[in-house]
Amino acid sequence: MSRTPLDRLRERTARLAAPLCVGIDPNPERLPEELPRTAAGIERFARGIIEAVAEEATALKINIAFFEAFGSAGMAALERVRSDVPLDQFLILDAKRGDIGTTAERQAEALLGHLAGDAVTLSPYLGEDAIEPFLAYPGRMVYLLARTSNPNAGQLQDMVTDGVPLYRRVARWAVDRWSDPRVGLVVGATAPDELRTLRDDVPEPGFLVPGVGAQGGDMAAAVLACNGTRAPGVVNLSRAITGASRGADWADAARAAARRVRGEMQWVGATLD
Repeated sequence: MSRTPLDRLRERTARLAAPLCVGIDPNPERLPEELPRTAAGIERFARGIIEAVAEEATALKINIAFFEAFGSAGMAALERVRSDVPLDQFLILDAKRGDIGTTAERQAEALLGHLAGDAVTLSPYLGEDAIEPFLAYPGRMVYLLARTSNPNAGQLQDMVTDGVPLYRRVARWAVDRWSDPRVGLVVGATAPDELRTLRDDVPEPGFLVPGVGAQGGDMAAAVLACNGTRAPGVVNLSRAITGASRGADWADAARAAARRVRGEMQWVGATLD
């Protein structure tokens, strides 16, 4: 029987002893100086980062918007980048999809069928019929947006209904609706109190925790809270690793940064023992 993506995530988490997820967000304006600000440039950057950090990372997260912005050339580049991801790696496609049933079915086919992602980020706002088409792909995982890391996240997510913030209602709804370990939550490290509260509320799902690094999120809180009882979690860093240098040493600098962050996460995790 072949290993599922969740199997691979668990194996990598145990082997690397750190929940490091490296986010690949190839913004043309932040590429190394030697690379062109084109689809070819972001492809070279993404492929170089994958080669540099794959052995240090429990997971990789590719933000597909940076490829989509270049149209057909960008999508062709994304397909080639996807083919470079090692077979034993866990790949999250950061797409933040979620739409009515028939549209969600085609979104799922694009991301989990054609691109063969192991997991995808989704908005839960349209309810379960926007989520189920993705779970129809055996073994694949989803991360539902709960409390995100962007500065204005609280404008809606912190709104109180019947005495409970909306993000906590979303998390509880997801856990009650799906006992499946393939359903996780996106919870940002930039709001560490909310992160800890949400982990107490819903101990079951694995969290995808963005916001550590350039966004200033709390790494210790993220590492200590990301793992659920049903599935391990991951803590995402993007610019702090992939932007470690814009010089000719950019790939080596990213590798060194990933190794350093992995060590920091291991040290935090050791405090639990």
